Amino acid sequence: MKTQRHNIQITHKEKILFPESGITKNDLIVYYEKIADHLLPFLKNRPLTMQRFPKGIEEEGFFQKNVPLFFPDWIKKEEIRKVGGWLNQVICDTNETLLYLVNQYVITFHTSSSTIDNIEYPDKLIFDLDSPKENFELAIVGAKALRELLENNLGFKAFLMTTGSRGLHVIVPLKQKEDFNQVHAFAKVISNYIASHNPDTFTTTIRKDKREGCLYIDYLRNSYGQTSVAPYSVRAIEKAPVATPIFWSELEDDNLNAQLWNINNIFKRLETKDDPWKDFHVSGASIKNAKALMEQKLSSK
Repeated sequence: MKTQRHNIQITHKEKILFPESGITKNDLIVYYEKIADHLLPFLKNRPLTMQRFPKGIEEEGFFQKNVPLFFPDWIKKEEIRKVGGWLNQVICDTNETLLYLVNQYVITFHTSSSTIDNIEYPDKLIFDLDSPKENFELAIVGAKALRELLENNLGFKAFLMTTGSRGLHVIVPLKQKEDFNQVHAFAKVISNYIASHNPDTFTTTIRKDKREGCLYIDYLRNSYGQTSVAPYSVRAIEKAPVATPIFWSELEDDNLNAQLWNINNIFKRLETKDDPWKDFHVSGASIKNAKALMEQKLSSK
């Protein structure tokens, strides 16, 4: 595949990566080439964690943060601090890099919550709502509860996404004024507040065997070095579902589920609907005022 700047040799195009669906490596290449304009803004300037499946999704893949030695020099890389050392991670800013990575069997793209120019300060607050025992309705209830608190009580603009796996992400863009420790602590307060007011529905208990069928509100992604799936990434699940930004009103759709959109139907959606995240990158907020409001709420209990 020849681009304006590089000649990327696409190999093993007809290799089947999703055996039950018959989806090939070439199908994945075509999808990512077509979705690039929607995906790249959410990958740009962020340390990338690659989820690779060289033998297809039928066999266990692996997560990779460090850039392999065989990657070409034109792939942008950045040294990122980790506990006890450094990582050399890919920065996927271009179509060429995106397609090269897919050719290396990267099926899913996971990114940091901060950018390389301000790596210690997250620019988004993330709540991951994973449905217990396929009970997607609980994820919907959880998303609504979070929105009520975040938007109507704390003044944030919150955005919603199906994960393409089991649940929903509720995400608040931030101005990168507070570091990971502050944002993590705030996310914990929010999650515990929601759970304490609905103890039969929500939990922040990490151990799965202690959740008793409640929806786990995962705030741990708001930590340095943690990642989350990028919007429009494919998940390593049959039919190749896609993590999809949605409107809040779509929570009322009886057909909604975490895997509703995939590489075969996502483009029809994009052609017929406005972008629910069109204001995402201009909606950043500080948590300063919201922290004060939460303190008032907690002290009035």
